[in-house]
Amino acid sequence: MLTLSLPVAASAMPRGRFQLRFESLFNQGRGLAFPCDERGEVELDTLSERARSNYLYARAVVGREFATPAVVLGDDDQVF
Repeated sequence: MLTLSLPVAASAMPRGRFQLRFESLFNQGRGLAFPCDERGEVELDTLSERARSNYLYARAVVGREFATPAVVLGDDDQVF
Protein backbone atom coordinates (compact mmCIF):
# COMPACT_ATOMS: atom_id res chain seq x y z
CA MET A 1 0.00 0.00 0.00
CA LEU A 2 1.35 3.42 -1.02
CA THR A 3 0.61 6.44 1.14
CA LEU A 4 1.55 10.09 1.36
CA SER A 5 2.07 11.52 4.82
CA LEU A 6 1.75 15.21 5.61
CA PRO A 7 2.36 16.81 9.00
CA VAL A 8 -1.00 17.71 10.51
CA ALA A 9 -2.04 18.63 14.02
CA ALA A 10 -4.58 15.81 14.33
CA SER A 11 -5.67 16.95 17.78
CA ALA A 12 -6.82 20.25 16.26
CA MET A 13 -9.30 18.51 13.96
CA PRO A 14 -12.43 16.70 15.03
CA ARG A 15 -12.67 12.98 14.33
CA GLY A 16 -14.59 12.11 11.20
CA ARG A 17 -14.20 11.79 7.50
CA PHE A 18 -11.15 13.60 6.17
CA GLN A 19 -10.13 14.72 2.70
CA LEU A 20 -6.78 15.65 1.22
CA ARG A 21 -7.55 18.69 -0.95
CA PHE A 22 -5.44 20.08 -3.75
CA GLU A 23 -6.80 23.52 -4.69
CA SER A 24 -6.15 24.96 -8.15
CA LEU A 25 -3.71 27.86 -8.31
CA PHE A 26 -5.52 29.32 -11.33
CA ASN A 27 -9.23 28.52 -11.01
CA GLN A 28 -10.71 29.62 -7.68
CA GLY A 29 -13.06 27.01 -6.23
CA ARG A 30 -11.63 24.22 -8.39
CA GLY A 31 -9.38 21.39 -7.33
CA LEU A 32 -9.21 17.73 -6.42
CA ALA A 33 -10.05 15.97 -3.16
CA PHE A 34 -9.28 12.43 -2.01
CA PRO A 35 -10.36 10.47 1.08
CA CYS A 36 -7.63 10.24 3.69
CA ASP A 37 -7.06 9.76 7.40
CA GLU A 38 -6.39 12.57 9.89
CA ARG A 39 -2.66 12.47 9.01
CA GLY A 40 -3.28 13.00 5.28
CA GLU A 41 -2.52 9.43 4.29
CA VAL A 42 -4.37 8.32 1.17
CA GLU A 43 -4.80 4.58 0.61
CA LEU A 44 -4.09 4.26 -3.09
CA ASP A 45 -5.40 0.69 -3.16
CA THR A 46 -8.91 1.94 -2.36
CA LEU A 47 -9.04 4.52 -5.16
CA SER A 48 -10.41 3.82 -8.62
CA GLU A 49 -7.91 3.84 -11.47
CA ARG A 50 -9.05 7.31 -12.54
CA ALA A 51 -8.89 8.72 -8.99
CA ARG A 52 -5.44 7.18 -8.46
CA SER A 53 -4.24 8.74 -11.71
CA ASN A 54 -5.65 12.15 -10.69
CA TYR A 55 -4.06 11.87 -7.23
CA LEU A 56 -0.62 11.05 -8.63
CA TYR A 57 -0.95 13.88 -11.16
CA ALA A 58 -1.97 16.39 -8.48
CA ARG A 59 1.03 15.41 -6.34
CA ALA A 60 3.36 15.82 -9.33
CA VAL A 61 2.21 19.36 -10.15
CA VAL A 62 2.01 20.89 -6.66
CA GLY A 63 3.34 24.42 -6.94
CA ARG A 64 2.67 24.58 -10.69
CA GLU A 65 -1.06 23.81 -11.01
CA PHE A 66 -2.19 23.00 -7.45
CA ALA A 67 -1.43 24.48 -4.05
CA THR A 68 0.15 22.38 -1.32
CA PRO A 69 -2.55 19.91 -0.25
CA ALA A 70 -4.45 20.41 2.99
CA VAL A 71 -6.17 17.86 5.22
CA VAL A 72 -9.71 19.00 5.96
CA LEU A 73 -12.79 17.52 7.51
CA GLY A 74 -14.80 16.17 4.58
CA ASP A 75 -17.81 18.09 3.35
CA ASP A 76 -20.16 15.82 1.37
CA ASP A 77 -22.11 18.84 0.10
CA GLN A 78 -19.12 20.43 -1.61
CA VAL A 79 -18.18 19.02 -4.99
CA PHE A 80 -14.50 19.51 -5.59
